[in-house]
Order: sequence, then C-alpha cells, then structure tokens
Amino acid sequence: MPTALVVDDSKVDQRLAAGLLQNRADLEVRFADHGAAAVEAMAAEPADLVLTDLQMPEMDGLQLVRELRGRYPAVPVVLMTALGSEEIAAEALRAGAAGYVPKRYLSRDLVQVVERTLALAGHQREQRTAIECLTLLETRFTLDNDPSHIGPLLAYLRQDMAHIVRCDETELMRVRVALDEALANAMIHGNLEIGSELREIACEDYHALIDERRRTAPYAQRKVSVIVRLTPGQAQFVIRDEGKGFDASSLPDPTDPANLEKLSGRGMLLIRTFMDEVHHNQTGNEITMIKRCGGQE
Repeated sequence: MPTALVVDDSKVDQRLAAGLLQNRADLEVRFADHGAAAVEAMAAEPADLVLTDLQMPEMDGLQLVRELRGRYPAVPVVLMTALGSEEIAAEALRAGAAGYVPKRYLSRDLVQVVERTLALAGHQREQRTAIECLTLLETRFTLDNDPSHIGPLLAYLRQDMAHIVRCDETELMRVRVALDEALANAMIHGNLEIGSELREIACEDYHALIDERRRTAPYAQRKVSVIVRLTPGQAQFVIRDEGKGFDASSLPDPTDPANLEKLSGRGMLLIRTFMDEVHHNQTGNEITMIKRCGGQE
C-alpha cells in the first residue's frame, strides 16, 4: 500500500487530510508536526508522497521542499496552501514541489491531486531504463479527447528525457505535471470548449459535460496534436488543439501568488513555473513549452 507523510502543526488539519486519504485513496498515512520531524521520518522510512503545510515552526514547508528535493528527488511533495501563504507557496513550487491544494478545497480536491501525483510518480519509477544511443529525437502524436491517454504518453516520453535531456527525477516530475496540465487544457478547454468556471460552480456538472461532449459533434471529432523534440539539455513540446482558441493575454497572471486560489489559473501557474519558456500562438490553440536540464542555460 502506498504511504503518504502528512506534515502539519495542526492536529485538526492532520486528521482531515488523513481521513480523506485513508478512506478515499487507500493510503497508509504517517504524520509529522513540522519540517524537521518530517526529515527524520523520511530518513527512518521514506514515504511515497509528502503532503505538507507551509507555515510551521522549526522548519517551514519551503525549507522542507528544498531539503527533500536534495535527499529524495523521486518523492513528490504536494503543498497544502492557506490564505496568506501564497508567496511562499509560489516559491515552494519553484523549489521543487509537484503540486498544491488550497486548504479550503481539501475535501473536494485533495484525493484527486494526490492520486494523480502518485500515478505520475509511479510511471516514472516504472520507466527507469534509459535509451542509451539517442542524441536527437523528434516524435509526433495525435490524441483523442480522452484524459486516460495522457499517462501512457508521458510514461513513454520519460525514458527519453532522462537520457537525452538529462533531467533529474525532480525535473522529470515537474515536466510531467506541466504536460499533464497542458494536454488536459487542450482536450477539455480547447477541443471540448469547457471553461474552468463551471468546475468552480458545479464540479459534477463539469465532468458530466466533458463526458457528453466527448460523444457529440463537432467536439468528438477534434484531435490534440503533440510534437516533441528532445536534444541534449533541452526538451521542446508543441501542443495544438482544434478548438476555437482564446486570447492568451486574458488569462489571470499565473505568476501572481494571489491567483493560487483560482482554479482557472492553476494549470498555467504550474506550466509557467515548471517550464523555462512558454508561448501561445496568436489564435491561442497552440502552446509551445521549453524545458532545459543538465545545467543548460
């Protein structure tokens, strides 16, 4: 059974997170009251995922992210953010955290985020054998609007990135998170033309509409194209949907910590934090992302 280490100085928040993870995600949960205790717990018995608060005594969440990235780069860290911690959360994402959940949305979003992160991390561990002879690889993919296709595609790309681009385990995880967000955006917001606003109002209606439009013309016939170009030290991803596009300048500023609480900005915040360059075409239905690893500038 996978294990999660919940790090929080609030016993109430510990119990809330543990209850959600044990009852709905089938995880074994352990606890630490602050970052220093979490480091000791990981040294004694590493967990598969760390879920941490940000504002804690002795060692806060940002310091913990930095410590764990150095010691356990393959273990993803998910942040629990509260109002007033936006700036430190943005810094923790840049330092190596794999994702975040606002505390006020724990009941709704925690299990989904943790399961998604564990699934991505699991794919990484399963694909550790690198391709030894490639120095340049360009591949093209065409996807239906089925989110279940994203995981296998990312698992396929991971082994090539590890050898050719020379990303470490933490950077590989961050690239996977960014690609996962970009591909989901292309499928749901682009091809199916469903905005994030509905999810904030009625989550069940949001998922029901996704299922409906995946079977309905003209949405069902649309595809997502992906072009991947890998060279030593750099990965370039071009993702294009067949939707109407949008004005990219109308998006909330994803680098503004105040937008951490907004569902509509979460995907772009993660993409822009985890990638080195991000560009949209003029129509808004194509995104180009560049990641540099292995000391490349």
